[in-house]
Amino acid sequence: MNVFRILGDLSHLLAMILLLGKIWRSKCCAGISGKSQILFALVFTTRYLDLFTNFISIYNTVMKMVFLLCAYVTVYMIYGKFRKTFDSENDTFRLEFLLVPVIGLSFLENYSFTPLEILWTFSIYLESVAILPQLFMISKTGEAETITTHYLFFLGLYRALYLANWIRRYQTENFYDQIAVVSGVVQTIFYCDFFYLYVTKAFLLVLKGKKLSLPMPI
Repeated sequence: MNVFRILGDLSHLLAMILLLGKIWRSKCCAGISGKSQILFALVFTTRYLDLFTNFISIYNTVMKMVFLLCAYVTVYMIYGKFRKTFDSENDTFRLEFLLVPVIGLSFLENYSFTPLEILWTFSIYLESVAILPQLFMISKTGEAETITTHYLFFLGLYRALYLANWIRRYQTENFYDQIAVVSGVVQTIFYCDFFYLYVTKAFLLVLKGKKLSLPMPI
């Protein structure tokens, strides 16, 4: 396991902690897409079924359990504990537009036509598009709180670091996972426009305690 993998995992964990901390401190989940969080919970659930069949390392097992716990606690806070603050009117992305093609692709393009392998492939494809409801919600409202932008930044950084991890593994181990790499590239592309806005605008707004305003959709 190389440094890019570890930094990627830590960036991913930090993103989830920032989001949970924001919800808990403010007692509010406005501006957060519950649909994206449901998709991420589904990603972790279908990917980490091997917790019951394969042991890789203590680090691997602990991180999987932490990600699952954080994902489901976030969903509970949005749809349970703080549901009255959930902005359902702006969280309107149609999940079937993502789930139907992802399910179909998982059956068509996989490494082995077995239940666990198909579910793992499904989780990889789904993760590449799971952030779209959140980005759609931000584009619809035209702004995002600073903590939400930090959350998105570290999620995007996690994917970029994982791409570096795949490159490093190819160089040192001659290992190449086409499904994971292509899906990671697609996911990173979705963050590119946000990265630009984050670097050029968000940092200064954080210092002022203001929200990040984004271009409204035409």
